[in-house]
Amino acid sequence: MHEEIFLPSTYATGVPYDAFAGLRAESPVARVPEPAVGPWPAGPGYWAVFRHADVKHVLRSPDLFSSNLGATQIRDPDTPEDLAFVRAMMLNQDPPDHSRLRRIVAAAFTPRAVRALEETIEHRARTLVTSALGTETDFVELAADLPVWTLAHIMGVPDSDRRLLYDWASRVIGYQDDEYAGISTADAASMTPMARKAMNYRPTTTTHPDGRPINPRSYTALADMFAYAHALADEKRSSPSDDIMSRMLEGGLTTHEFENMFFLFAVAGNETLRNGIPGGLLTLLEHPADLARLAADPSLLPSAVEEMLRYWPPVMDFRRTATRPVTLSGQKIDAGDKVVVYHASANRDETVFPSPNRFDITRTPNDHVSFGFGPHFCLGAHLARTQMRAIFRELLPHRITLTGTPVRLASNFQNGLKHLPVHLAPTP
Repeated sequence: MHEEIFLPSTYATGVPYDAFAGLRAESPVARVPEPAVGPWPAGPGYWAVFRHADVKHVLRSPDLFSSNLGATQIRDPDTPEDLAFVRAMMLNQDPPDHSRLRRIVAAAFTPRAVRALEETIEHRARTLVTSALGTETDFVELAADLPVWTLAHIMGVPDSDRRLLYDWASRVIGYQDDEYAGISTADAASMTPMARKAMNYRPTTTTHPDGRPINPRSYTALADMFAYAHALADEKRSSPSDDIMSRMLEGGLTTHEFENMFFLFAVAGNETLRNGIPGGLLTLLEHPADLARLAADPSLLPSAVEEMLRYWPPVMDFRRTATRPVTLSGQKIDAGDKVVVYHASANRDETVFPSPNRFDITRTPNDHVSFGFGPHFCLGAHLARTQMRAIFRELLPHRITLTGTPVRLASNFQNGLKHLPVHLAPTP
């Protein structure tokens, strides 16, 4: 029962919003099994949380629902060593350790640095859209360049190496999808010597000797990325530059903390926009009256972006682990149980959002949870919104036509598109 909520294949055809609505009404905290998927073994199952108020309660209560005990993915890490590794990441920590790392990151985003980023993001968005005018393009590929370019700028990654950020994120967020699992698009010939050396550490297999799949978030699966992170940290320590990663190192990050922060930026900082921008455009194309209204009145763009994020949440769920016995919406949960909050369901909760299945670019208030809530509210939310506003501001003056069938990512975590073929006709 309810296993369709877990299966990645469910999401390859669309988010099961009707099922979520029924569960919010009848079983707001429901037991969901984890059947085997391909080579991935079955798991013990988890409690799924569907109502907006309950999702917020879980996310703001790390004393009851820990990010650290079992990390934040539905699937358990394969080994105690894998668990210890991912628990060191800021995303998978609880206060006070999480709070210390968050302060270091926040301090690196000085007002001057943020202003400079906003200007470069606007310029990059204009360049990307202009380059595609008059052509048919896969908008997923075009849109992916903006967060990758922005992250490379933030992290001080040389331009010739930035495509590696795309590949690493694809391997992690798309491991349940055959097309993304082994992706490799970076051009080795143009990389820096530092990057070519790191690529020697890239795993040559995705399975253990006994045939079990290697966890894509483990140190083993991302050995090349962490080799690169170490080399980059050494370079920045010897020759600091005016980028945010250099400032974080100066702020007290250890080398181990730096490599984990590199993972967080390269993957978590990438996936939201890679999903949110194409998902936002497809939503507008499916609602042509709203697209026309927005094009006629770009002042609606801030509220439209919030509605895109609500309607097409880039990340559909996150996991916590109960620290002690607790009752949530009448359901008893034992200490150690997995608890998975569904942002995609909370964003359609009819008790919070009138006509929740209606796309409304003027919706206000819009209390969506696409960036999370509580101590782990997304540090990059401001930059994500900036990037979305920048690229849609450039798109709106032009005529955009869907020229093929969108193809969704098979993932029970990321609400993603793999392909979105469109034609961008320049303004006459």
